[in-house]
Amino acid sequence: MDLLPHALRAAGALPPDGAAARRSLVVAGGGGALGSALLEQLLGSRAFAPLRVLVTRDFHASVQGLEPQRCEDFAAGSDTDTGTGTGTELAELAELAELAELAIVVFDRERHANGRDKAFLRPRPGDLPALAAWLRRRQVRDLLIVSPHDAALLPQALKAGLAGLDEQAVAALGFEHVLLLRSAQPPADAGNRGLQRLADLVLAQLRLMTPQNLQPVRATKVAQLVLALARQLGSRPAGTRVMPPELVWQAAQADDAEAFARAWLDGSALPAPRLRVPRM
Repeated sequence: MDLLPHALRAAGALPPDGAAARRSLVVAGGGGALGSALLEQLLGSRAFAPLRVLVTRDFHASVQGLEPQRCEDFAAGSDTDTGTGTGTELAELAELAELAELAIVVFDRERHANGRDKAFLRPRPGDLPALAAWLRRRQVRDLLIVSPHDAALLPQALKAGLAGLDEQAVAALGFEHVLLLRSAQPPADAGNRGLQRLADLVLAQLRLMTPQNLQPVRATKVAQLVLALARQLGSRPAGTRVMPPELVWQAAQADDAEAFARAWLDGSALPAPRLRVPRM
């Protein structure tokens, strides 16, 4: 009896490696340095399927595994002064959110490196309550928010807690898991004129007054941490968690982002940071 045809049919019926453990994921904020780094990490991990990203115009992804989802109505609402989308402005998200178990919202600065970034939805902080409410209504269970901020402007007591009414409203929506990751952001680029460059050179000396664990972390390192947290968040007890910038910096010093994320989510001792001696 020839068993080869039966073996081939059985192999073809098997799901792809890891497909059974994959979760559906939607990303809001795939442009900018941080958003693009996150998409690169998510695609490389192949841990989520389907993997969708919100766009504001027709965008044909050339990368296998990435599915653009157009939501131009919501994008138009986010460009207003209030920055709050309601009703029909969020209707475009309905079909998408029914298929997503996990949503990642990335707030990042606009960059002008290429025109492709303009195709991605760039949510603003004022959009968070309305966007989160619609995602929750469409059966999204987990929400991970990446929110770069100026560490010097946020009181110490709020770095590890909910920093405003919007975040409190999101935490009260009934998500199984809400995780807010705060990462220190570099100062804004004010221009390239001669006098401005001189002023920036003088003001740059003030960075020496900022503690090392509050310094900005490279986008690649933040993306690796977000990926590690997203992969493990669903298997942890439900609740709202906030990772302050000090821990984001500490995670960037670790050799294994997965191990750091696991220890933090489990409440275990965190790996000691491996400090790098700067070159003179």
